[in-house]
Amino acid sequence: MEVIDDAALRLQLPAHVANEVLQYIDKSVCTESTDIKKKVVIHWGQEETSALTFILDSYRPAPSMPEPPSPMMRDYNWPGIHTPFDHQKKTASFLSLRRRAFCFNEAGTGKTSAAIWAADYLMNIGEVRRALVICPLSIMQTAWRADIFKTAMHRTALVAHGDRDKREKIIASDAEFVIINYDGVNIVADAIANGGFDLIIVDEANAYKTATTKRWKSLSKLLTANTRLWMMTGTPASQSPLDAYGLAKLVSPSRVPKYMTSWRDKVMTQYSRFRWEPKSDAKDKVYEALQPAVRFTKKECLDLPDITYQTRLVPLTAQAAKFYKELKNELQIEAAGEAISAVNAAAAMNKLLQISGGAVYSDEKAVVEFDVSPRLKELKEVLDETVRKVVVFVPYVHTIDIVNKFLVTQGITTGIIKGDVSANKRSELIQKFQSEKDPRVLIVQPQSASHGVTLTEADTVVFWSPVLSVETYMQCVARIDRVGQKHKMTVVHLQGSAVESRVYDMLQGKIDRHVKLVDLYKQELNNESRSGAVG
Repeated sequence: MEVIDDAALRLQLPAHVANEVLQYIDKSVCTESTDIKKKVVIHWGQEETSALTFILDSYRPAPSMPEPPSPMMRDYNWPGIHTPFDHQKKTASFLSLRRRAFCFNEAGTGKTSAAIWAADYLMNIGEVRRALVICPLSIMQTAWRADIFKTAMHRTALVAHGDRDKREKIIASDAEFVIINYDGVNIVADAIANGGFDLIIVDEANAYKTATTKRWKSLSKLLTANTRLWMMTGTPASQSPLDAYGLAKLVSPSRVPKYMTSWRDKVMTQYSRFRWEPKSDAKDKVYEALQPAVRFTKKECLDLPDITYQTRLVPLTAQAAKFYKELKNELQIEAAGEAISAVNAAAAMNKLLQISGGAVYSDEKAVVEFDVSPRLKELKEVLDETVRKVVVFVPYVHTIDIVNKFLVTQGITTGIIKGDVSANKRSELIQKFQSEKDPRVLIVQPQSASHGVTLTEADTVVFWSPVLSVETYMQCVARIDRVGQKHKMTVVHLQGSAVESRVYDMLQGKIDRHVKLVDLYKQELNNESRSGAVG
């Protein structure tokens, strides 16, 4: 593949493919020809390059098919506060040339911004008017809306969340990007269908792996022949080859059978009534079905920073929110007109953080548990998006039991390090984590393993809720960021309350490190408007 004078593409193709190109693309010419191969020159315009890509994609995943660069690589000015990485440019180029495509870049590689740049370019040239982003509730604000502001600040973006009327008003607005959660689509499907969306971007696309669900059917009904659909996930069909079927039926239906049972018979072998196992070539079949696709691993992205940070917003349940508000009101009454000591501030902050995380100790030392199903669900989604091992830091002992019990029910192997685990057992568990397949997840009480422990088999750290010490926070991250780490790393903050938002800001240096815990606590009591929760 060669770009000639920023005006044309010259490429060598198998003769039968070249003949198809010459037949369907007017601005193309053959410059050399043999019985086996031909060299063709094609005008480097959006229409011609998209048509070329469409033809080449029909032959993928044949390795001999080249990947044409989009004209956006020549014409686009890449706005935003950050300079795009090379892999982001290539991802945006790939998407901009395709109506239907997969982006399988690993979590933490910046695929959100790449998709935004591609959409912005298509808006610039008049090929896209409006984009609908469908994603988990937890990243509507912190990932998508925030990244649109940072990447394409000249575009308007609104989050369609709340009751039906509110969602429909936002969809009917003139916002160029509308962001909605998965299950919100079905609620306002008619409004979306009439909303003029010619591009739909689905983030964490494994939510649509099953073609029989209401969620899948709602999305399928929105798609027309002219709708662009880009589906993104870092872990396609990671649980089973069967999971590829629903995704392929939306993006590349001609690559899979009409019926799920036929796909099952293609990729699975039945050994008994209830036991099916993947066939030896199942991975190849999945790879062929999930095309066209682009994928960059964190290891391949040499220009990425060593550590990237994410915040996932998870709503407090009504039960937890009620107790959180009641405790905050009590603390406001106690603090009225009184000097607050550092000890009292730390104790009160801990109480609020405990409620946010799922379990609080009463004055009688009894444990009161709260429903934290949204946070557990979000943790599972983080694990599903991650290929390698994960360390989950959980500050409070009883919450560790809640997290562990949930992960075990999900079939995820775990290990626990907390204060009552002996030194010998701790060393044995760390050795297994570092050298064996299981456990996949290590659940750690920060104070028990924040110093001197190497956990470099993990490339992802999840904070179930924040710690109150900057030093402890930095040491937790340093468990994976040390000699022996071979991969780029991701740190995920789960956040559901205002106090968690403030503490995470402090830990990341967004609040002056000299601000005392007492002052942070006073800010929390006095500021009713700020909320880290998604309601």
